[in-house]
Amino acid sequence: MWIPDYSGSTMFDFIKNLFKSDSVNEEVVTKSNTLVAPVSGKAIPLSEVPDPVFAEKLAGDGMAIIAEGDTIVAPADGEVTLIFKTKHAFAMTLENGLELLIHIGLETVSLDGEGFEQLVEQGVNVKAGTPLIKINRDFILSKGLSLATPVLITNVDATKSITPIESGDVVVGKTVVVNFEV
Repeated sequence: MWIPDYSGSTMFDFIKNLFKSDSVNEEVVTKSNTLVAPVSGKAIPLSEVPDPVFAEKLAGDGMAIIAEGDTIVAPADGEVTLIFKTKHAFAMTLENGLELLIHIGLETVSLDGEGFEQLVEQGVNVKAGTPLIKINRDFILSKGLSLATPVLITNVDATKSITPIESGDVVVGKTVVVNFEV
């Protein structure tokens, strides 16, 4: 029985792309020294986050996003070094040694993991744009909690500069939200 080889065929590519999702699973090409939006939404400066730990940059420097999407992705290539047991935040370490903290919403630790679905295991290496956490936005909002999501570089002393994007709409896995020099 003859089985055609479609591996190099443009028809095969057409069909494969026909069923390809526009989700955040597509590979993200990032420039070095940048972080991409871990979630779609509206960019705001940390100073506008209604929590002094973030607003006063006590946990690190960066920016925040008022989350409008339900999938939180890796903002850069690196290792997922910590996923909090309540799934409301995760930490990453990049190859250059920078440490990141993405905190999904404010006071969301109080939900004890409800409304959060972990998609990867702690300790794995991921590429920018890899989905890490899914959230139930409606559930979180129904509890009266903010979806302001700080995107932080926690070891600020390891950088020469951090330049966050602090306004406008951002697209998950695509929009550069922080530029930095090490």
